[in-house]
Amino acid sequence: LVSGFVCLDVFAIGKQAFSQPLCTLIARGNLNIGFNLGLDGLSLTMLSVVTGVGFLIHMFASWYMRGEEGYSRFFAYTNLFIASMVVLVLSDNLLLMYLGWEGVGLCSYLLIGFYYSDPKNGAAAMKAFVVTRVGDVFLAFALFILYNELGTLNFREMVELAPAHFADGNNMLMWATLMLLGGAVGKSAQLPLQTWLADAMAGPTPVSALIHAATMVTAGVYLIARTHGLFLMTPEILHLVGIIGAITLAMAGFAALVQTDIKRVLAYSTMSQIGYMFLALGVQAWDAAIFHLMTHAFFKALLFLASGSVILACHHEQNIFKMGGLRKSIPLVYACFLVGGAALSALPLVTAGFFSKDEILAGAMANGHINLMVAGLVGAFMTSLYTFRMIFIVFHGKEQIHAHAGKGITHHLPLIVLMILSTFVGALIVPPLQGGLPQTTELAHGRVLTLEITSGVGAIAGILIAAWLWLGKRTLVTSIANSAPGRLLGTWWYNAWGFDWLYDKAFVKPFLGIAWLLKRDPLNALMNIPAILSRFAGKGLVLSENGYLRWYVASMSIGAVVVLALLMVLR
Repeated sequence: LVSGFVCLDVFAIGKQAFSQPLCTLIARGNLNIGFNLGLDGLSLTMLSVVTGVGFLIHMFASWYMRGEEGYSRFFAYTNLFIASMVVLVLSDNLLLMYLGWEGVGLCSYLLIGFYYSDPKNGAAAMKAFVVTRVGDVFLAFALFILYNELGTLNFREMVELAPAHFADGNNMLMWATLMLLGGAVGKSAQLPLQTWLADAMAGPTPVSALIHAATMVTAGVYLIARTHGLFLMTPEILHLVGIIGAITLAMAGFAALVQTDIKRVLAYSTMSQIGYMFLALGVQAWDAAIFHLMTHAFFKALLFLASGSVILACHHEQNIFKMGGLRKSIPLVYACFLVGGAALSALPLVTAGFFSKDEILAGAMANGHINLMVAGLVGAFMTSLYTFRMIFIVFHGKEQIHAHAGKGITHHLPLIVLMILSTFVGALIVPPLQGGLPQTTELAHGRVLTLEITSGVGAIAGILIAAWLWLGKRTLVTSIANSAPGRLLGTWWYNAWGFDWLYDKAFVKPFLGIAWLLKRDPLNALMNIPAILSRFAGKGLVLSENGYLRWYVASMSIGAVVVLALLMVLR
């Protein structure tokens, strides 16, 4: 409600940016950093997504989590999650943003490991925490570099000072933007720090919706968009942003194609869609990136909440091959999957995802990045293929489990609202980004139409091929999967291209080996000498306090003789 009133005020006043100082965080010499909130078109769009979609997820979670142990703890964590994201979005300087950034990371750890009695959930939470911390270290380096060079961390001041300061070819700006990219990659689960996202599905399903749609993974996109002025001065790093997005969206698409867990399919789809946003940022299609961020929040929240309804309806079963024929028993959820899946696949004209994704592809083409545009088209085809593979397996075919439909307004209302926003209605919401982000290069109308037809045909082709392969007896799919190349590629893609194995061999095992060696470090024995001496001295004192008067008299006499002898020697 507050966000809604803020939106109305901003549109009524017509002012492009607001700033509200609250207090001073640090005041030491030339370092003066305040707790200042800033509001412009970009932060207003993010604020609306975070609070609006977050509210619907909270409403659904009140139905999903009913009767669960730790109900109050769950909502304490989720509200802290939203609050941290609001701080991140509204901060007008990098240090305050870093505070919200770390708060989001902490809450993700708490929520992914919510069912902490299962060691696997604790391991998944720890993995997410550690991997994202790697990105956070890069972001901290960016803060140090920028403050050392510019003397400020305020976003507006940095953009104003940077052109003059780095005009002499100082390459520190390149290092700063590279570190910013490292932070964004970690939080938004992009290559090479993407390994935590699929394991984050260990948490309750509303948590997955919150992380993937409204909060955490969009933070990296927002960071790059907020610091776009610095990235524009380092075109090599900006191009690298687009390349990372293109590679990630393609790799995530192949990984999603062979997953058997309904939530992991959606997790890899999120990785792919965030890749589209990075691609858009890399080709300077700033408006398209934020527009897709908004529409993605609608249909991804819808799909995750609907998957939560499926999981509860199927008695906590998550394997899609143990479901089947659910369209008759849970028709509302089936409709949600059809609409959300169509939006994710960018079905032409009727879905919000079509309009936002096509803006990204048009931006890539307009700025001459044909290779990235082709990667986006391939990703669009893969998206429709794996999305409708999941839908056809879960909701069609032979019914394998007796499902019961969810009931109540807290179950129905969030799904219906998100379903409406996932259609072309959601695309009618235009983010107020004028003046906040650079204008995207326009593509000629004829070329736009050609691109729209091409992407639309790719999406429809993916759906038709999915229907051909997975509606029916699936003999062709089985024969492909059982062939030698099919088994090899299937295993490789199922394990997310082997990045977990690679990191385990390259980083985890060597670290554990070093820890084992240090456990037997001879220096430890030397450091233990004071402790051993103290222990023996303590035992001696215990023996001396035996309660015998003759012992005390003898001790005092010996002590007096020793003191007198020392005095005589020292004289």
